[in-house]
Amino acid sequence: MRILIVEDDLMLGSSIKSALENENNVADWVTDSDDCEAALKTAQFEVIILDINLPNKSGLEILKSLRAQKNYTPVLILTALGSVEQKVAGLDSGADDYLTKPFNLDELLARIRSIVRRSNGIAELILTHKNISLNPAKHVVTVDEKVVEVSPKEFAILKLLLENNEKVVSKARLENLLYSWEESLESNALEVHIHNLRKKIGAQNIKTIRGVGYLLA
Repeated sequence: MRILIVEDDLMLGSSIKSALENENNVADWVTDSDDCEAALKTAQFEVIILDINLPNKSGLEILKSLRAQKNYTPVLILTALGSVEQKVAGLDSGADDYLTKPFNLDELLARIRSIVRRSNGIAELILTHKNISLNPAKHVVTVDEKVVEVSPKEFAILKLLLENNEKVVSKARLENLLYSWEESLESNALEVHIHNLRKKIGAQNIKTIRGVGYLLA
């Protein structure tokens, strides 16, 4: 999952980025509204973590602009302690959830999983397809109820395919959500990950749609 962090507090931003990456997410971090707007023009994100109090332009202004542009990427806002007005304003502006500073990083991760499930119309905590299951919270994949070891990138690919069960996921979308600006992308990197994943969960379960992408068959 690729997540954009918009937070000007360097210690907090670094902590959030590390926590997300430790959970096998791709995290891009910016510290002001200008870089946020530039990031949103160049990449697609599954979640935006947005601080309200930013230099130059507030997080609420960014959020309102996003929704006005019909961009419905799930947004989790970060608010100051006890600022009920900010929470209400954020939710009324189109935020999907909020956290009050200071907060526990485990709660942040759980809230992100929750809003992603809601945005994909998924109620179940465990994603399944035939004999395959994936637990996003525990980062466990099983095939025929036996645990299968997968790499972080393989886990992310399978999770996205399961969230779009039997729908084609484009190669461009997979690459966009798997790699941050800091990572160099080899031309056949995605194909290598797909190949390795097929060996682990069954080649017949991932179908290639030539020139488009992949889907769970």
